[in-house]
Amino acid sequence: MKRLFFAAALVIATVPALAADIGVSISIGQPGFYGQIDVGGYPPPQIIYREPRVIQRVSVNRPPIYMNVPPGHAKNWRKHCSKYNACGERVYFVQNSWYDRQYVPHYQKQHRDRRDDRRDDHRGKKNDRHDNDRGNDRGQGRNH
Repeated sequence: MKRLFFAAALVIATVPALAADIGVSISIGQPGFYGQIDVGGYPPPQIIYREPRVIQRVSVNRPPIYMNVPPGHAKNWRKHCSKYNACGERVYFVQNSWYDRQYVPHYQKQHRDRRDDRRDDHRGKKNDRHDNDRGNDRGQGRNH
């Protein structure tokens, strides 16, 4: 009876640990992504504030960065900048609507073309190898 009780307790204790490992990953170029984005080559961003926000002054003069953050994070940037590793950066916040309507489709189109090119390259190599294997099989078994 003790073994059964111990086994049940062990199973119950491990279930929350397994559930904690489950997560959702959203990357740049997808709706719902929050973080730094590269606006070069994209439609001009619509920003929330005219001037960049800086929490900690840094002596290095780097160009400003553009961030897409959840509503409220820009307003309370001092509280949230460490989550984005951007407290010492000059930050422009892009409007979420601009990110979703302009940046995401442009990013996906640009990267889909690249992904398709890589996929075609991979398929070409695979098909070439497959054709060569097939050709070798045909030639070896025949009497001419």
